[in-house]
Amino acid sequence: MKPTTIIQTAAIFGAIAVGIGAFGAHSLKPMLEASGRLETFETAVKYHFYHSLALFGLGMLAMIKPEWKKLNLGYWGFTFGILIFSGSLYVLCLSGITWLGAITPLGGVAFILGWLGLFWGSFTSPGSK
Repeated sequence: MKPTTIIQTAAIFGAIAVGIGAFGAHSLKPMLEASGRLETFETAVKYHFYHSLALFGLGMLAMIKPEWKKLNLGYWGFTFGILIFSGSLYVLCLSGITWLGAITPLGGVAFILGWLGLFWGSFTSPGSK
């Protein structure tokens, strides 16, 4: 994955996290409180934002350490984690479709794989410095 693609993905996800967070805090708050889903929504936004920042860091790392060719697992883990973990919680909070809670842990696993991908990516190819 190209470093610029990683950074662009982080920027889009970060902008979406701010927008969704603001929308939830202002326009959706009464509905989320009434349904008892405010805390769940806030968790989705937090993880969304944390991993947008992680993607940005990954992109910066890919720029300064181009020999670290194995960072793709980190990129895909963070990306799918945001989409599956935060995305399923957003839809759950807004729609009340409770079975989505069953797929949320898959997003958590993707986040873990993203962090392990960052670890794995730090091992350079044989012969590189």
